[in-house]
Formats: sequence, C-alpha cells, structure tokens
Amino acid sequence: MHILTVLYHHPDDPAAFDKYYRETHAPLADAIPDVKSFTYRHTVSLDENPPPYHLIAELAFDSLETLQGALGSEAGQAAVADVPNFAGAGVTMFIAHD
Repeated sequence: MHILTVLYHHPDDPAAFDKYYRETHAPLADAIPDVKSFTYRHTVSLDENPPPYHLIAELAFDSLETLQGALGSEAGQAAVADVPNFAGAGVTMFIAHD
C-alpha cells in the first residue's frame, strides 16, 4: 500500500478554506481513479501550541505505479491543478508505503 499524504498549512481564512475543500476539492480528489481510500482530517495540538498543519489528507493506492498513474489521469491532474486555488499558505506532500 502506498499513501499520498498532503499536509495543508494554516490558511489566512480557515472557514473559506474548509468550505472550498469540502465542496470543491474533496470531490475532485474523490474522483481520482484507483484510490482505495481517501480521508481528510483537521489537526489539533497536544498542548497550547497551534498544530503544525490545518488539515491532513491521505489517499491510499495499491502500488506506487497505481498512484503515479492515478495522478497522471485527467481526474488526478484536475485535483493537482486545483490546489493553488485554495491552498495559498502552502502544502507539503509525501508518499509513505509499507
């Protein structure tokens, strides 16, 4: 299993970010082919400090090849191209695997 993790930095307007993500971006990500699971969650801190990220998204794929093919698909490219539309504070992405 290969997991694409997307860490969204804190936006200037969290409510607008959340609305856009829920109504526009999540449906695009959900349409990416061959995704075994897609989840996203807000973060909280274990202490009084703010968490390092606003939102974390994870997309699971059977293999690296499947992940690469899915992101290269029309739906995958649409989701990738949408990120600058709402994530102006930046994102960090990485792939983890077992």
